[in-house]
Amino acid sequence: MIKAGIIGSTGYAGVELFRILLRHPGVEKIYQSSVSFEGQQIESVYQNLIGQLGDKSDGKLLTADEVVEKTDIIFTALPHGIAEQYADRCVKEGKKLIDLSADFRYGMDEETFKKWYKAEWKFPEVHKESVYGSPEMNREEIKKARVIGNPGCYVTSATLGLLPALKKGLITSGPVIVDSKSGVTGSGRNPTMSNQFCECGESFSAYKVGNHRHQSEIVRNCSILAGKDMDIIFTPHLLPQNRGILTTIYAPLTEEAQKSLGESAAAGGRSLVQEIHKIYEEAYKDEPFVRVLPEGVSPTTRVVRYTNYCDIQVYVVDGGRMLEIVSSLDNMIKGAAGQAVQNMNLMYGFDEKTSIDFVPTAF
Repeated sequence: MIKAGIIGSTGYAGVELFRILLRHPGVEKIYQSSVSFEGQQIESVYQNLIGQLGDKSDGKLLTADEVVEKTDIIFTALPHGIAEQYADRCVKEGKKLIDLSADFRYGMDEETFKKWYKAEWKFPEVHKESVYGSPEMNREEIKKARVIGNPGCYVTSATLGLLPALKKGLITSGPVIVDSKSGVTGSGRNPTMSNQFCECGESFSAYKVGNHRHQSEIVRNCSILAGKDMDIIFTPHLLPQNRGILTTIYAPLTEEAQKSLGESAAAGGRSLVQEIHKIYEEAYKDEPFVRVLPEGVSPTTRVVRYTNYCDIQVYVVDGGRMLEIVSSLDNMIKGAAGQAVQNMNLMYGFDEKTSIDFVPTAF
C-alpha cells in the first residue's frame, strides 16, 4: 500500500487524479494541495466528491510541502516550471514523482524546452532521472523510473496514431499533418476569453496555429520512433464540448511501403488498407488501452469519455499514396490523469489496468 499526493488537486486534471485514486486498491491514503483553496475541503470545491472519500482522505487541502512530507509518490498537476523543485526533493528523499506539466517531457533536451516554454531548468540534474511517460513507448523504462514526464493530451493521440507506421518505416519524413480537436477542459479550469461559454459554445475554431507547444513534443516522439527527423504540421481546434480529443493524421506512404505492402496484400487477397490495419492490430494486440477498431468503424469522442482508451482507425487515401489515421481519447483520462495512474501502476508493480479499467459508456 502506498500514500499518494496531488499538488494542484483542484484543477481539472488534479481532481480527475483524485477521483481515480479513490478507487485504487493499492493506495492507502491520498493527500492533496491547492494554492487557490488551501485550508478548505475538496468537497466544497467539487460537490461530486461529497460522501465519496471514505478512509482514504479527510478532504482537507494542504500546503504542497505537507503533501510531499506525507506521501510516497507525488503527482504534480501544475503549470510548467514548478514541478522541478518537487522532483528534486522527491529524488533526494527516496520518493517518486509524476508530473503532468511539460517540465519532464523532453529528456535532456533543455534547448527545445526553452524555445517553446520560454523558461530554463532550475534543477537540471533531476532531469537525468526522468522518463517520458508513454507506456506504449517506454514501458520497461517507466517501471524503473523515479520521475515521470506525463505526455501531453494532443501528443498522446498523435503519437499512438502514428506509432506503428513510424516503427515499421511506412511513411516518409513528411510533412505529416496532425489535425486535432479538443474539448474545452484542455485549456484548464482558469477562465479565459476563449473558454467562456459565449465564446466557445456553438462555435468551432483553430487556435495557436503553427505555434502550439505540443507540436515540439509530437515532433520529438515521432522522430524517436522513426529514427529520423520528422516534419510535423500540427493544428489544434477547440470543440464546443467538455472533454475528448479527435485527431486526424495525414501521412505520405513511402514508395517502398506502397509497393511492398501492395504486393503482400495482393498475395493474401487483401486490400492495401487491410494490410496496414493488420500491422496496427499486431502492434497493439497486447496494449490494454489502445483499441484498433474493426474496419469501417470510425473513432468518436463519445465512446471513450471517462475511459483510458485510445481508439484508432486507419484509411488509405489519395490513390494509395497517403495513410490517414483517426484517433480519439478522453483528454482528461488517457490524455492526463488516467495515463498518470497507468504510469504509477507500472512504477509500483500493480496490474497496469488497476483503477483505470473503466467500461466505456454507450452515450
